[in-house]
Amino acid sequence: MLEKAYLDIETSYDGYITVLGIFRPPDELYQVIHPDIDRDSLLEALDGTEELLTYWGHRFDLPVINRALGVDLRQAFRSTDLADHCHRLGLYGGLKVVEKHLGIGRESDGLTGSDAMRLWEEWCHGDKRALKKLLRYNEDDVVNLYLLEKELAELGRR
Repeated sequence: MLEKAYLDIETSYDGYITVLGIFRPPDELYQVIHPDIDRDSLLEALDGTEELLTYWGHRFDLPVINRALGVDLRQAFRSTDLADHCHRLGLYGGLKVVEKHLGIGRESDGLTGSDAMRLWEEWCHGDKRALKKLLRYNEDDVVNLYLLEKELAELGRR
């Protein structure tokens, strides 16, 4: 079976990567936090991966990773952007919009990418709870990519 990894990053207002999240089913979650995000930690977390799945990753996550860490993940792995699959099935919008449409829930319901940047700033200014919320948000993103892929496969069979 093809070894898959679901990837999502969070960034700061300044554009640097604050959290790198990777989910490998059934239950492996990797989250690396700035300043520990580097080429080695990324490649170690992806060791054994054959296919990388993202949402808007071809347009955002993967180019940001390439610029920041010098790793072209689209060259290194088979890469699938689930946003493209959503569009082919008539599902438009960001990940949270598509999740709601398909009935995929999240513990961090109501938080957005802008909130992720705000939470990082709050963490940097001493709010210990902010990092916990940010990591929960990122975990929901990567785990829900897995759930989204399953839903899209179901929709494609109908």
